[in-house]
Amino acid sequence: MTINLNRRGLLAALGAAGVAAATPGFAKPRMPLFKRIGKPLGVQLYALGEAAQKDLLGTLKRLATIGYTDFELPSLYGRSPKDLRADADAAGVKFGSMHMSLPQRVPAGSLTLMSSTQEIADALGTLGIKNAILPIPLLPDDFSVPAGGNMRDALVAGVDAGGLDMWKRMGNLLNERAAALKPHGISLGYHNHNMEFRPQGGTTGWNVLLNELDPKLVFIELDLGWAAAGGLDPAAEIRRLKGRIKMVHLKDIKATTKTNFALNQDPVEVGLGMLDWHKILPACVASGVEHFYVEQEAPFTRDRFESMKISHDYLAKFVA
Repeated sequence: MTINLNRRGLLAALGAAGVAAATPGFAKPRMPLFKRIGKPLGVQLYALGEAAQKDLLGTLKRLATIGYTDFELPSLYGRSPKDLRADADAAGVKFGSMHMSLPQRVPAGSLTLMSSTQEIADALGTLGIKNAILPIPLLPDDFSVPAGGNMRDALVAGVDAGGLDMWKRMGNLLNERAAALKPHGISLGYHNHNMEFRPQGGTTGWNVLLNELDPKLVFIELDLGWAAAGGLDPAAEIRRLKGRIKMVHLKDIKATTKTNFALNQDPVEVGLGMLDWHKILPACVASGVEHFYVEQEAPFTRDRFESMKISHDYLAKFVA
């Protein structure tokens, strides 16, 4: 069989191919972002409330069925690291991070960032975790919740009482603890809420903290929902802190959320709120974010597992 190709025929064929490629019906589907970058979707288990406290294994299995494989612990749930690791192994998932408090006095028998470095290293090593996160600012030594008061208001008042000096002192303390943990293979990070962004003396606690932290020692876990509730543009902040944000909390909020610095937000599942994920997620990728944890604050309008599925399905199909 002889095929005759002349210049006119070749150009016509190429033109037809170009039309086909430009036609939606012929366009090659774009790969979902998380599949393309090869990063798992995770969950901060705080979002599951009592379910994780009462039945961690069952909770992990249900979340794994949805598609989550990377988990961040909010605490040890009063259990041993060995028992928690057994639950993760049985569910076929991994713990990638853990939130730990930083009291100035260590309660007997508890594991905090003020515990000995060897004790922290042993516990996290058993769990398979290499990242520890401080999730709340320093509080006064005599911190307490007044009779008839609530924890949220007490936390805000305690943080505000420390002024800008508290953020500087906390930065120094985090640098010191990070330097002590680094030889054990553990990285230390800080997780924000929205109290950090209150204007004070021409700056904010957030900026004071960032200026104090050594980027080579302490990374940021940026909570996107709280950042937005504090008046920041999450995508712009991610770009500004390129290379310093190792983890993010994927959290959405309703447009009814008013800018505030007092732990207030109107929560909603990822993709159903006001955050611009088409700007945020590409910024995360460009900045080198390694862990992506879905989290949602109370109150929930749906079953918590259903909310986690809605967020997962939006993110798993997300294309950018």
